[in-house]
Amino acid sequence: MQLKLRHLEVFDALLEAGSVSRAAERLNLTQPAVSIALSNLEADLGFRLFHRERGYFAPTGEAMLLHSEVAQGLRAISRVTQRAEEIRSGTTGTVSIATNGALAINFLPALVADYQKHNPGVGIEVRVHSSRQIASWVGVRQIDIGLIDLPVPVAGLNADVYLLECVCVMSGNDPLSAVDVVSPRALQGRSVVGVTGDHTVDRQLERMLSDTGTTVTRTVSGYFFAIARNIVAAGNDVAIIDPINGKAKLNDGVTWRPFAPRIDHELAVITAKDKPIGQAAAALHAQICRALDAYK
Repeated sequence: MQLKLRHLEVFDALLEAGSVSRAAERLNLTQPAVSIALSNLEADLGFRLFHRERGYFAPTGEAMLLHSEVAQGLRAISRVTQRAEEIRSGTTGTVSIATNGALAINFLPALVADYQKHNPGVGIEVRVHSSRQIASWVGVRQIDIGLIDLPVPVAGLNADVYLLECVCVMSGNDPLSAVDVVSPRALQGRSVVGVTGDHTVDRQLERMLSDTGTTVTRTVSGYFFAIARNIVAAGNDVAIIDPINGKAKLNDGVTWRPFAPRIDHELAVITAKDKPIGQAAAALHAQICRALDAYK
């Protein structure tokens, strides 16, 4: 015996409404359609569900025994339908993101919080690791979205590339804060915080310093741009860092100035190429890209 969902909906509506006319109105059906559906259900079940005499319409004992199971089944189907819609629209599920650190402190936390205001049913996992490891994770679908430095070290990935113009950060009372644009020569004799790991930003700066014959002191370095900014805030150093961490308003006494010639932080937002990411991940990916567009 295979029962039809519409027949069960008619049965539930009849028992709840108490008459064929009210059940038909509730289901937006005609009264004959409701009567036919009820007759078909009774035929499938092999027993009567309602007493139907002139001027009298009432559920049978068998109907009362069956109704709780039908009601629970219809609620379960409703929940399945709702969850499927949530999955389709991207308002439920889990999204995993990994970053090499540049965006872990002053970018992703606020963005994730804003995303969850509109998608409270979506779980978010944020990991921090090396660019190579993140690319490997994304390639095998262990991570939905990766934020890494260029070049992308693994094939088979989609990459949205962003060149973010770096700035020079210094304390608010530093003499450099009085200039409109900081040049390599303006760093002569200064202590400049480095970025650990032979970072491309440091390599670009070193070439400019060499070309201009400028000598700086490199006595301290940090693995993240945010750490470099914290070092600047705590001492008399300066640093060339990405605009997201450099321009963040943190009330830490640090200010920033443009740096010329231009130095870029080369960033890629990566996803797996072989299979599309889910709706929830796609929505968060789009939000990340829109936020990064503001720093181009």
